[in-house]
Amino acid sequence: MNANKITARTAGLLYLIYIVIHVSADVIGRSKIIVYGDAVTTAENIMSFAWQFRIGFMLDLLAAVLFLFTAWALYRLLKPVNENMALLFLLLNAGGVALQAASDLFLPVSQMLLSGADYLKVFQPDQLQALAMSFLYLYKNGFMIAQIFYGAWLFPLGYVIFKSGFLPKILGAVLMIHCCTWLMNFLQFFLFPGFTAIAYVSYPLGFIAEFGLSLWLLIMGVKEQQPA
Repeated sequence: MNANKITARTAGLLYLIYIVIHVSADVIGRSKIIVYGDAVTTAENIMSFAWQFRIGFMLDLLAAVLFLFTAWALYRLLKPVNENMALLFLLLNAGGVALQAASDLFLPVSQMLLSGADYLKVFQPDQLQALAMSFLYLYKNGFMIAQIFYGAWLFPLGYVIFKSGFLPKILGAVLMIHCCTWLMNFLQFFLFPGFTAIAYVSYPLGFIAEFGLSLWLLIMGVKEQQPA
């Protein structure tokens, strides 16, 4: 049980650090720099805040690695409950991390196109700006494709937590519900891009589910089970 508590608190700490770094990457590296649909303004922002853009990219990759470590710690904790379901959420998480890391490659490519290097002088500035914006859209779409894995991993994770007996059932139930809303958010992005109402449900529910799980694991750990 002491080993389980250590594993639980390790998973909670990794999860919390992941959330903080992931949000920081978006706030620092993208939210005020990338203006989708406005190639000129975005190009000016990327060049004016070049180091900030690079830091955001690096933080994004670091967050992806931490998320995989979190899934591994949760797998170790929940494997005795249901090994197959624990392995399933670990593999789904790894698939999402791989797609996220691949989509992140388009961020430095967009910055490279705006660098003013000699070999790029065969293109006009407006052409380079349009190409950079195209790669940023590729990044955005790739990141959203990763969300189908990040959404799907929540259901087996929530199920195993619900069945564990040493973590609150409510956390497992909320995670399984969050899986449905996050997958709906993925479908909305590609099928109904102008309809954003689902995000008003999925984002707050995601914050409650994942932030709540990280805090519970970090502060409370796992409760000791009495022998039958």
